[in-house]
Amino acid sequence: MSSTTLSRAVSVRLLHRLRGGQLTVIEENGQTLTFGEPSSLATTVTIRDPRAWREWLRGSYGLASSYADGLWECDDLVVLTRIAARNVATLDRLRARLAPIRLPIQRVTRRLHAPTIRRSRRQIAAHYDLGNELFATFLDETMMYSSAYFPSPESTLLEASKAKLDRVCRKLDLGPADHLLEIGTGWGGLAVHAAGQYGCRVTTTTISREQYDLATKRVREAGLEDRVTVLLEDYRNLVGCYDKLVSIEMIEAVGWRYFDTYFRRCAQLLKANGAMLLQAITIDHSAYEVEKEGRSFMKDLIFPGGCLPSLEVIERCVVRTGVLRTVEIEDITPHYVRTLGCWRERFDAATARLERLGYDSRFQRLWRLYLSYSEGGFAERRIQDVHVLISKPGRTPAWRSATSRDPEWAIGVSKAA
Repeated sequence: MSSTTLSRAVSVRLLHRLRGGQLTVIEENGQTLTFGEPSSLATTVTIRDPRAWREWLRGSYGLASSYADGLWECDDLVVLTRIAARNVATLDRLRARLAPIRLPIQRVTRRLHAPTIRRSRRQIAAHYDLGNELFATFLDETMMYSSAYFPSPESTLLEASKAKLDRVCRKLDLGPADHLLEIGTGWGGLAVHAAGQYGCRVTTTTISREQYDLATKRVREAGLEDRVTVLLEDYRNLVGCYDKLVSIEMIEAVGWRYFDTYFRRCAQLLKANGAMLLQAITIDHSAYEVEKEGRSFMKDLIFPGGCLPSLEVIERCVVRTGVLRTVEIEDITPHYVRTLGCWRERFDAATARLERLGYDSRFQRLWRLYLSYSEGGFAERRIQDVHVLISKPGRTPAWRSATSRDPEWAIGVSKAA
């Protein structure tokens, strides 16, 4: 029996356990197999090359690389991801049982791949320095590469990005007397908005050269050079003391070994009555331990060195600083589902432009899967997105929970998921 035949037999046996959706597989010889149960979540996978069976057994990494190579097609990648998310708990339990066997290897890996400042710069460059033109094809004019906040079903992506920026600034109660530190500049969207709309001073830092160059240009074009300072520096090297601190979906790049270091540095950089707003993509704590060390599509092919924290990990790190406390946690996950849907549509519409920019078919397939994979993960709450408002003990935040409620459409999406 060939390895491909054996892989097919194992895959088919595993797929017969599928629940929560229906998957139709059309093989290269035309044979059709159906798995799961009749559901509103249904999709079809067409195998172009039988090697796909072998690759699927390698987990999300094999799934992604084989799709990028054109070994299989799918008529709805988001639905495929959602079905997979509904069936991943069994795999999590298996990986947890195998964890003691993997521990010696993991300890060696920790030493070899610790996120030093130099390695962090390389890992960030592998994603964020792919070219500002790439991100401009699917982001809106704010160039915010994080979940937006949709006030209504009719809101555009641009309106939602601006609404999120306002929400962050209001939660921090920003004003002209404040000096705001931003860890993770992105392309300068928040820094420009906070300084331009709320009058505060902003010091913002990134370790991406591409982001630094564009953020500096945008600050200059906005006429805010007297209010905004852009640094090309690792957060571990920052000095000074600030009234407020914000970090938008940057913690995912810190690395799990450095979560405590990250929060200790944030505490050190905040004044005695300071406040911090963290926007973070999180994973369920039951999956955190098995995900943080494992090889995966996202960690190997999209975000090298990345790791999603759980809310429990965040809270433990906050407590261990000894001087920070969590004031409020707001779940904005439904807004990320919509945000990613907008990004995916814009990315799909930019195929010709991406080709002209030098992003070939394999790259586009990989990123199309990445955007779909993320959207499906948020839709099924395999991953979440949260705003965590944190402060020093002496501060009474101006933000009130009554004003943080989701719009009705988002509450409906949350319940449906």
